[in-house]
Amino acid sequence: MDERLHLVTGFPGLLAKQLVERLAASGERLALLVQPPHAEAARAALAGRPGAEVLEGDVTHIHLGLSGAEWRSLSRHLTTAWHLAAKTRLGAEDRLLHQVNVDGTRNLLELCEQAPSLQRLIHFSTAFVSGTRAGTVLEEELEAGQQFHNAYEESKYQAERLVRRAAGALPITVLRPSLVVGDSRTGEIDRFEGPYALAMALINAPIAMPLPLPEDPQAPLNVVPIDFVVDAALVIGRHPAAAGRTVHLVDPDPLPARAVYELIANRLGRRLSTVPVPQRALAALRRLPVLHRFGRRTAQAFTYVDHLARYDTRTLLELLAASGVRCPPITGYLDRLIEFVQSSLARQQALADAASPPTADPA
Repeated sequence: MDERLHLVTGFPGLLAKQLVERLAASGERLALLVQPPHAEAARAALAGRPGAEVLEGDVTHIHLGLSGAEWRSLSRHLTTAWHLAAKTRLGAEDRLLHQVNVDGTRNLLELCEQAPSLQRLIHFSTAFVSGTRAGTVLEEELEAGQQFHNAYEESKYQAERLVRRAAGALPITVLRPSLVVGDSRTGEIDRFEGPYALAMALINAPIAMPLPLPEDPQAPLNVVPIDFVVDAALVIGRHPAAAGRTVHLVDPDPLPARAVYELIANRLGRRLSTVPVPQRALAALRRLPVLHRFGRRTAQAFTYVDHLARYDTRTLLELLAASGVRCPPITGYLDRLIEFVQSSLARQQALADAASPPTADPA
């Protein structure tokens, strides 16, 4: 058994769950830092795994909310930290985003600074620390005078600034996924946000409906399947040459957003409006009932469909070259994403119908 101790934050998010499953299956010694309401689920996930433990705490608390004894033991044995804990909801309060994404990262860095055997900290950031930048964004770039679309992006940017400052003393790898979508093999995802909103609008909309697609027909849809993110993270997290580097976990050759939604529309037997809807008209579209049902934060995520940044992948391709891990093209797994959305919506509707009281026949 590998005697290294891997700490994973962010459970029970699907990305953290899949990472934990892979680490546990390979015999890695694991510790999960989870908030108390998720402790039972974490213990179930680690059942039968020798040497695995659940630590009840919170990244936003001093010493991660651990007891003194837990903190000392963890810092003494820690060799690899996978920092996935983050608040990602676009509609979350600015204060909460800062607490989790910035203060939580600061507290995790404090632990790593106290860990004499630390071999790597893998920090999960986001490609969208680029904010409002357009054109090619290099992996080593961070501070470029950009503005931000929302408080989430800015909080992740501030967190990455903290990580970069610590990188002089710690072996850190920063991973920047783009919009994470479902598993390329099963379509599974734990929530429908961002680009899913347009897909669900197409599923539920009238035959022809204007959607807020990019005015620029070449605007890329920067999405990446969750299984590729996990596969790539495991390779890069163990790669000696990845220490001190930042890696875009993105599709190196993304399709234009309009082309992807045309494929979805064709698959559903629908058609898209031939007139692109400018972002300035988005506020009116958000009031449409078919979009309103998915919530304000999902409407906000439409910004990422009209995002004109292209993310450089030279470091990604270099580090994955010998592994055989490659990001699959979206055309190869789009049908599975659509099928998962459709089946999920059908289950939700069946549950809603079952919960509704029967309507009495008129007398």
